[in-house]
Amino acid sequence: MTVYEYGIENKQIILLIHPSVVLWDYYEYVIPLLQDDFHVVIPALPGYDKKKPEQDFTSVEEIATEIANWLETKGISEVACVYGCSMGGGIVLRMVADNRIRFQHAVVDGGITPYQLPWLATRLLAVRDFLMISMGKFGGLKLLEKAFATDEYSEEDLKYEADVLHFISYKTIWRTFESCNNYAMPKEIASAGENLEYWYADKEKKERALDIKFVKTNFPKTRFVEIEGIGHAGLATKEPQKMADMLRKLCKQSGVAAASYEGKGEAFHGRI
Repeated sequence: MTVYEYGIENKQIILLIHPSVVLWDYYEYVIPLLQDDFHVVIPALPGYDKKKPEQDFTSVEEIATEIANWLETKGISEVACVYGCSMGGGIVLRMVADNRIRFQHAVVDGGITPYQLPWLATRLLAVRDFLMISMGKFGGLKLLEKAFATDEYSEEDLKYEADVLHFISYKTIWRTFESCNNYAMPKEIASAGENLEYWYADKEKKERALDIKFVKTNFPKTRFVEIEGIGHAGLATKEPQKMADMLRKLCKQSGVAAASYEGKGEAFHGRI
């Protein structure tokens, strides 16, 4: 796993974990907005790492462990803020549950949570997702234009996705969706979500309903934030300044936000 670092001289660390079917450079517009004040750390996840093309995606659990191992090897036991989007959000949830690294703030943006369904149903859904993405890998830009809503994806966006799909393997595609849909949580979750925020776009509210329910059940003190005007995984690419400002605000709070919600019987909901 290749790890990219910016602003290494800065004390506070922001860890960014990317979604599926993109590379680490998904955060290219956010990096320059944060690197002057923060030590920005971005892992290129297995299967999506062009410096290690022989690797395939492993699993949410293994990658959460690998990132924690890397941080501990660097002598890092505390991170100001970790942010993960979609698949990356699932990895953040697993890391928060494992509690190996202390996160002053953890953000799950449209994060994918395990299906609470019978085994056969989960496999059928994984097959559906695999076939949908594989169609784009096999057919390139023309099929991608049919698979994705063109009013949300520019031609440049679709060409980027086509390049990523050309690079990643079918094994990575399968493992990504099979694992993101079915990863396991530890038997005992160490955190109730005191430092956790779940962000979701207003345009994906229905699609994230089961994920929100899972987070409420397993991390009952989570703060939920609805973001207006974007779709799933759109913040880093469509509104990078807003994302940087939101992360910067969390880091400046230095635990104040978490203390504000501690002890409440239900999760806080906000709208931005």
